[in-house]
Amino acid sequence: NGQLPLFTPYRSSSRSHCIRMSAIKTLNPKAEVARAAQAIQLNIGAAIGLQSVLATNLGPKGTMKMLVSGAGDIKITKDGLVLLNEMQIQHPTAALIARAATAQDDVTGDGTTSNVILIGEMLKQAERRIDEGMHPRVVADGYEIAKGEALKVLDTLKTKGEVDRALLLKVAATSLRTKIHTSMADQLTEIVTDAVLTIAAAGSIDLHMVEIMMMMHRSATDTKLVKGLVMDHGARHPNMPKELKNAYVLTCNVSLEYEKTEVNASFFYKTAEEREKMVKAEREFIDRRCDKIIALKKKMCDGTDKTMIVVNQKGIDPQSLDMLAAEGIVGLRRAKRRNMERLTLACGGEQMNSVDDLDESCLGFAGHVYEHVLGEQKFTFMEEVKNPKSVSILIKGPNKHTLTQIKDAVNDGLRAVKNAIDDNCVVPGAGAVEMAIYTHLKSIIKDVKGKARLGVEAYADAILIIPKTLAKNSGFDAQEVIVKMQEQAEASGEPVGIDVDTGEACLPIDAGIVDNYVVKRNMIHSSSVIANNLLLVDEVMRAGMTSLKPGS
Repeated sequence: NGQLPLFTPYRSSSRSHCIRMSAIKTLNPKAEVARAAQAIQLNIGAAIGLQSVLATNLGPKGTMKMLVSGAGDIKITKDGLVLLNEMQIQHPTAALIARAATAQDDVTGDGTTSNVILIGEMLKQAERRIDEGMHPRVVADGYEIAKGEALKVLDTLKTKGEVDRALLLKVAATSLRTKIHTSMADQLTEIVTDAVLTIAAAGSIDLHMVEIMMMMHRSATDTKLVKGLVMDHGARHPNMPKELKNAYVLTCNVSLEYEKTEVNASFFYKTAEEREKMVKAEREFIDRRCDKIIALKKKMCDGTDKTMIVVNQKGIDPQSLDMLAAEGIVGLRRAKRRNMERLTLACGGEQMNSVDDLDESCLGFAGHVYEHVLGEQKFTFMEEVKNPKSVSILIKGPNKHTLTQIKDAVNDGLRAVKNAIDDNCVVPGAGAVEMAIYTHLKSIIKDVKGKARLGVEAYADAILIIPKTLAKNSGFDAQEVIVKMQEQAEASGEPVGIDVDTGEACLPIDAGIVDNYVVKRNMIHSSSVIANNLLLVDEVMRAGMTSLKPGS
């Protein structure tokens, strides 16, 4: 597979090493061991290898990766989370870093690529010091001091003031532009921001209340926000109306079809008349339920311009559909449970488990309900609802690849906006945080006692990898851009980032480039912890139970 061997034979002239080697060999003759410098090299090599794979994806100008599955399916993406999940990583250290980076995405929704790049660079800088004879513990101690200082700098960079819609639009735009093309990102910016603000009005933000529906139709620019619900099924009767105005919505979980009894039972009859009587009695039970729904419709809609739609989680049989269609009621059967939960939040009303107590309070309302047919698929749109606590983002695109790419970007955008509201602050983007941390660490090195100052210096050099990579991916000379940023920072005294379009230094807050505070905080913390743990590994043993099997 073109991979480096994880373990190579290790021979030591030291008597203590020989004793320890023989000890593990005594316990497990087939164990493989990598010790001391070899173990560190193993970990550093894996981190740098993973860094080199993901580094070109960072930022709005980052390149794409094409992933081809065993079945020949193609996925083109620059999302670090997707890459780490889809790549089959066999190296144990690389897999550890990948799991740590994807865990950050689970917590904050972003920062995967930055995390991997920073871990790789911190180990690369440590390797230079270790090659010069420095002990890994000294480097790790310096990294720990630097991490504490970096988090203090981050706290000073938080914006003060209210997080309003204008700022949230900047947050969404910054996140989306790193995932998809700028023109598409600009269109999705308002969609994801308004989606989160709509559900935020209900109190706590639950992103499960944003339904993401994909429709392979037209082009990606037709993607839109529906302040209501889009369901991926339609009416099941040809005579039911395809469009309703001012519709009452009855959400229920009631069986409107003949069901077999749960207990095995036998019925005996002597004549055809008795059989017909039994069938009629069985049918009347379901008909009475339909009659109660029809009675509610007549009570609420007769003499007005109102109409009615019934969304049922259980089945509706053909006879019941005939009864509802005759009264102009649209009936949707076997609705998905997730849609049932969102329906009452979007349209109002209550979910009914019985038709015995139907009244006006259990009904929701939608100003416009219509059916959209696409090939063999039916979609039902419920729009113009009064006080939506759940919304739908309808993603359109000409092919599956486009739909998947936009969906991944929308998920990241939603998390970015939610994080900004939860944090009630943002930090400058475009590499400004990393440049500010570098400048601060360089200024405090003289105050650090002992050899640990060399670790702090290594951390300062490592954190510059983010602005350097942004510059390199944009086609500019990294060193030249860093010098411009330092000159501008000294002149203005404000956080300075990189303008990826011109290669010049810029003020990110003024340019509308802002990042989530929680993402940066998690990135600084987790990358430092993982790098320290890997530096302090002095022995790697592969001695699992599998190697004890005969012939292994």
